[in-house]
Amino acid sequence: MKVQATTYKTKVLFVDDEEGYRKSFNRAVRRDKTLLVETAADGKEALDKLRTFRADVVMTDVFMPNMDGLTLLKEIKAQYPEIFVLVITGQGTIENAVTAMKLGAYDYLLKPFDVEVASIILKQIANHRNVLLESSSHEQEQGGAFRFENIIGQDQKMFRIYEMITQVAKTNASVLIAGESGTGKELIAEAIHSRSPRRNKPFVQVNCGALTETLINSELFGYEKGAFTGATSQKRGHFEAADRGTILLDEIGDLPIQTQVALLRVLELGSFQRVGGTQTLKVDTRLICATNQDLSQRVDEKRFRQDLFYRINVVSIHVPPLRERRSDIPLLAKYFLGRYRKETQREITSISNSAMKRLTECDWPGNVRELANIIQRAAVFCKGKEIRPEDLPEGIRSNRPSGGITLQLPSRSLHLAESTLIKRTLDETNWNFKQTAKALEIARGTLYSKMRKYQIERPC
Repeated sequence: MKVQATTYKTKVLFVDDEEGYRKSFNRAVRRDKTLLVETAADGKEALDKLRTFRADVVMTDVFMPNMDGLTLLKEIKAQYPEIFVLVITGQGTIENAVTAMKLGAYDYLLKPFDVEVASIILKQIANHRNVLLESSSHEQEQGGAFRFENIIGQDQKMFRIYEMITQVAKTNASVLIAGESGTGKELIAEAIHSRSPRRNKPFVQVNCGALTETLINSELFGYEKGAFTGATSQKRGHFEAADRGTILLDEIGDLPIQTQVALLRVLELGSFQRVGGTQTLKVDTRLICATNQDLSQRVDEKRFRQDLFYRINVVSIHVPPLRERRSDIPLLAKYFLGRYRKETQREITSISNSAMKRLTECDWPGNVRELANIIQRAAVFCKGKEIRPEDLPEGIRSNRPSGGITLQLPSRSLHLAESTLIKRTLDETNWNFKQTAKALEIARGTLYSKMRKYQIERPC
């Protein structure tokens, strides 16, 4: 049964210790029939109300008695990770907004805020929520309400990716998916295929990094009987298997130059020859590539063909590492707990707030894949019905936020390191140029110059 998302009222819990702000917000949004608003005077009252009023969005001031807004944010992310949180902070305390974004806030507003701006953000959240509901209405599993196909996440960066998937899936354009190992690039490729007109045809995944240089051509394009020692019969390759469907070439940066030439021919002419064969075969295959390397750097190093790079990079999707979307960590952790609880047949019902705090503070160099492994391990060793810090590995239990930025780079390129550091710092400060320049210890004019040099633009 499909969810009728368009008739749903967005439930908003507005939290502020000043009664005047609560009343004025209620008056300002009273005529908006798409909203259902409740208020609370502090963090503790807000948590009490959430037990009966399950809000979609919590808008909270930072400075409040009993429980401040940042503590409330942490509690919400631990107990109700599906709730979007907007933090309201004063003009002189922008660092609180930066901290809130690191803790998983969806966005922030400067006090006194414009109600029209708040309404725009609330409508954006409602639209994002509808995207997830419409995508997951046919599969109500753990995390189902927060899934886009098989991808779990409600961070703003992920919604930009969902929009790109929806648009590009309708076309035959080649797609290059870039991101660190373990970020779920293959899930994005699957989502593109499942939303495309080719959805009922094969989806073939090939890990180029797992194939030797002597084998890769025969695996991709097949071979004829007698083509080489051991070729006792004809074999179809992955491109033939994916005819009229989609092929994902993972770790495309590891493709040998000779194979790159053959791949370019497939893209340009839609044809190839099996190894040891003379017959030209035609295929209609949609190509998606994935990499954790900087392909433009490999082009400069003459290790990747420039013409092929342009052909596979028609549409580029960058998958953010998990440390750049911390608000999704609780969602993912609870999803993996549900999966591994079934596998281990353990009656584990939840993850404690203290354990979740450790998980959200970790930088996760192995990204989503590493988080899944940690939750699986915790489910195996958990002695009760709740995962606690002692059930986590020592490295996670003793983890402390670094206070800096950890760069996971695919190469030692100084060019790449500098541009990556600038992008990460811009994200950390929510694209506040003054704060970014201060954090990088450079003049603001130098920052603008480097942004032009590296073609760094704010995401839409």
